[in-house]
Amino acid sequence: MKIVIAPQAFKGSISALGAARAMEDGVRRVIPDVETVLVPIADGGDGTLETMVEVSGGRVETTKVTGPMGKKVEAEWGAMGDGRTAVIEMARTSGLALLDRDKLDARKATTYGLGEAILAALEDGYRRFIIGIGGSATNDAGAGMAQALGVRLLNASKAEVGRGGAALAKLDRIDAAGIDPRARESTFEVACDVSNPLCGPEGASAVYGPQKGATPDHVRELDRALRHFAHVVRRDVDIEINHMPGGGAAGGLGAGMVAFLGGRLRPGVDIVMEAVGLETQLEGADLVLTGEGQIDFQTVFSKAPIGVSRLARNRGIPVVAICGSLGNDYRKVHEQGIDAAFSITTEPMSLDDALVRADRLIATTTEEAMRALRAGSQLESF
Repeated sequence: MKIVIAPQAFKGSISALGAARAMEDGVRRVIPDVETVLVPIADGGDGTLETMVEVSGGRVETTKVTGPMGKKVEAEWGAMGDGRTAVIEMARTSGLALLDRDKLDARKATTYGLGEAILAALEDGYRRFIIGIGGSATNDAGAGMAQALGVRLLNASKAEVGRGGAALAKLDRIDAAGIDPRARESTFEVACDVSNPLCGPEGASAVYGPQKGATPDHVRELDRALRHFAHVVRRDVDIEINHMPGGGAAGGLGAGMVAFLGGRLRPGVDIVMEAVGLETQLEGADLVLTGEGQIDFQTVFSKAPIGVSRLARNRGIPVVAICGSLGNDYRKVHEQGIDAAFSITTEPMSLDDALVRADRLIATTTEEAMRALRAGSQLESF
């Protein structure tokens, strides 16, 4: 019997690899000689960097970059074990978590630090990039990133425009001739799980601006600035970004990644599953175990366990999920290929207690799930 174990991290508690090892422990308590394959995954958001590094045998690098409001920050990025792929979460260079609530300013926040992190990876010889763009504090459509990489964004006086989304209202011309040639030699996979366009009522400024400190007046100002930016990009770079699905992700960074780096916007879980070779690992599997911190109605929206279950379902492999808790409408996941879901909180306990005991609870719950499967004779191999 072959069991593929492919959970994502239980946020705030245990890494994806740690969860996979705990599940493996639970499995072996019931079937000691089973073949297990551990394939920790992520959905492109928090924890993606650590998961990709752990799975590939890579390492975490640190570089000093310009934070969203101009202050220098130490940003981590991942060097995968293949020696050619870098994993960067833009939240670590330009994210909301880097700022106090009273310091948020969507008009001035910049993605310049993301460009600096890309430069650091280019300098170390990396030419394939996986960029997670969730959690941004910015609304500059990736303009700062482009400037850090050598693109000139000029006003009518041929001087560089300032940083931040509002400054783009003064953009007169884009000169991309000076972009770092190593960036042109590279490929960029962008983890993007929203379909918002750059501008308009469903765009970056209107939908995400308020959570980044933008007032209604700021939203209108930023939307006009990004609309103008899209016009100049279309004229000078010959790429239409205004109506691009996903272009509004991360304050328009999705559009900027496509315009300046030829980025490919894809669901984060698809990028990660491809990078870790999950589809290949599923060959010959009899059962798949997956999981995350909480399974609820939101899980069906491109979260990692659903990505796993869809691949498994295409091969007729049953899927069992182990999770920290079962939330509202969690049964919706059954429609997406997860055959059963089990919570590790089987007795009254505090959240802090559950977080600390996660590895033991995951192992015990997995053991019970395997015992149930064996008792029900649901697997021919039993």
